[in-house]
Amino acid sequence: MTWIVTPEHFDSPDAAVLRRDYYDEVASRYWQRPATAAEIDEGLTDDGVDLLVPPTGQFVVGRYEGRPASCAGFVVTEPDAGTGELTRVYVRPEFRGTGGGGQLLTAIENAARAFGLRQLRLDTRNDLVEARGLYAKHGYQEVPAFHHRKYAEHWFAKAL
Repeated sequence: MTWIVTPEHFDSPDAAVLRRDYYDEVASRYWQRPATAAEIDEGLTDDGVDLLVPPTGQFVVGRYEGRPASCAGFVVTEPDAGTGELTRVYVRPEFRGTGGGGQLLTAIENAARAFGLRQLRLDTRNDLVEARGLYAKHGYQEVPAFHHRKYAEHWFAKAL
C-alpha cells in the first residue's frame, strides 16, 4: 500500500473536501457533538486558507492507493526569521496508522525548506491527542506559547 503526497491548490475538489472533513472533525471534537453544515461553512469562511499558496505558503494532499486521504499546509509567518506555521494537518480516520501522517509531515517539511524556512511551529488542543502524538513522534518539541489564539493549548516547533 502506498502514499503519495503532492502540492495541490487548497480549493481543488479533493482538497476542498479534505479541508471540510478536517474542520468537521476538529469542531465536532471541541463541541463534543457533530458540527452542523452551517458551523462548518462558517469555520471555513475567511480562515486564511488563501495564504496556503506560494509565495506565502503551500498546501499538500496525500493519497493512499490513489484515494484522497490527508492534507496539510504551512504559512510563512516570519520570513526574516525563516519561520513558518504548520496548519490543517489531517488524516482521515480510516487511513490513520498507515504511515500517512509521517508522509504528510515529510512533504510539508521539504516544501518549507524549499521556501527557505528553517523552523516550523504549530499549535493544537488538548483533545487532539493523535495529533500531539504524531508531532512528538516526528521531532516536534513542545515550546512555550508563541501566540494566544483561541483554541490553542499546546505549542510545538521543529528545526528544519
